[in-house]
Amino acid sequence: MREEKNDSSDELIFAEETEKISEKPLETWKVMIVDDEEEIHKVTKLVLDDFVFDGKGIEFLSAYSGKEASMMIRQHPDTALILLDVVMEANNAGLVVTQDIRETLKNNFVRIILRTGQPGHAPAREVITKYDINDYKLKTILTDHTLFTTVVAAIRTYRDLRIIERNRIGLEQIIEASVSLFRVNSIKKFATGALTQLTSILGLDDDSIYIQASGFSAENREDGWNIIAATGKYSDDINQPIREVVPEPILETLHQASEKKKNVFSDKHFSGYFSTQSGSENLLYMGGYNKPLSELDENLIRIFFTNVAIALDNIDLNREIVDTQKEVIVTLGEVVENRSKETANHVRRVAEYSYLLGKLAHIDKKEAELLLLAAPLHDVGKIGIPDAILNKPGKLTDQEFEIIKTHTTIGHDILKHSERSIMKTGAIIAMEHHEKWDGSGYPKKIAGENIHIAGRIAGFMDVFDALACRRVYKKAWDLEGIIELIRMEKGKHFDPNLVDIFLENLDRFIEIKNRFPDESEPDE
Repeated sequence: MREEKNDSSDELIFAEETEKISEKPLETWKVMIVDDEEEIHKVTKLVLDDFVFDGKGIEFLSAYSGKEASMMIRQHPDTALILLDVVMEANNAGLVVTQDIRETLKNNFVRIILRTGQPGHAPAREVITKYDINDYKLKTILTDHTLFTTVVAAIRTYRDLRIIERNRIGLEQIIEASVSLFRVNSIKKFATGALTQLTSILGLDDDSIYIQASGFSAENREDGWNIIAATGKYSDDINQPIREVVPEPILETLHQASEKKKNVFSDKHFSGYFSTQSGSENLLYMGGYNKPLSELDENLIRIFFTNVAIALDNIDLNREIVDTQKEVIVTLGEVVENRSKETANHVRRVAEYSYLLGKLAHIDKKEAELLLLAAPLHDVGKIGIPDAILNKPGKLTDQEFEIIKTHTTIGHDILKHSERSIMKTGAIIAMEHHEKWDGSGYPKKIAGENIHIAGRIAGFMDVFDALACRRVYKKAWDLEGIIELIRMEKGKHFDPNLVDIFLENLDRFIEIKNRFPDESEPDE
């Protein structure tokens, strides 16, 4: 660094420069200067020293060779513009850097302007045709005015490309939610996509989303408004009540939007309200943008919210269909169990146990969800068993047991003709939930992994719940006795891997049992 003379003149200059720097905007665009001439760096920084575009100044990055530039862009992939010399350590050093950025790093956002003092080494027409650059300038013509104009145009393009990219990501999230409405988290994905889309409408860039702007989407539940998606400083508050994490001034604007049932706009904040035909109420808050919204912005947001409400109606409708389907299946299972005088919540517990064990065993996510829905059908075939046998309190005769065993094939025959994946899985479970790992089960006496994983899991969980709860023919076992039997039957009745997983996570299964107790616990 050059040392300054210690006189009053130099001190005044230093003070002025310090004051000027302190007035620069806190937010900046990263501009990389790549040139082997120190003077080019100084002149460029001098010309652009007071540059401000869209409320942001410039953060300069300096590289003095192509190799250094390649290293630096890896450290700063969010660079908006590179002013790149062509001839440095080699005659084509700048062109090599360009290829590295576009082809190796796949960075198509940063704007690259080639500057050369030796046009003969890289003819403009050839370079523009062959390389993915955004402009090609001779150093001699980059005066104050032309350099400023060139940089503004390049940064404006970079900004617009980032907005388009964020808009694309938001659309992808919404599309993903729309094609996976049967997933538990589709509402959250949709809300996250909606937030991303809204930030694009407001013209916020990536830094604004995560550093400056903060937003969340909330849903009105019985216990109050809860955050279901968030950005910025609210990112860690998902599933939290807004009254516990949101400051009072923001709560005021949200209250206004909720009470008036309309969007509330201000210079620095936006609170949006929308409801669906199913009665769902939703709030969306965005804060921290730097400039007031225009009338066009506000109209775009109103149109956007109209479309969001329609989309949420469709999500609610599909969720209602799924919930109804689950309820019908569980009710059918309970009807069968009640006929056989089994415990009231048996089918619910078996479904929850099976879903948990499936996830812990790392089976396919969709298959685990099918287990949750289809496990209640495991004993549907008991509908074809006579009451006298089904509800006999004493020990069954051999002939009666043979009749009981037919509930597996009866259940399979009832469900097998359906083309629905839930019913297909239910048919497998109904048929195979009494098969045993060692091949001694029924009805097909298949063994090991020839038994479908759904049958192995549901069958294991059916036995666990049958032991843990009172039945017409027995009292509930104590936990120690259940664990002892399960260990004895490891590799015989039960899949040994499933036994290990179950025992390692026993407390989680006990929690499910406690969450779905029988309506009345009998005296032991």
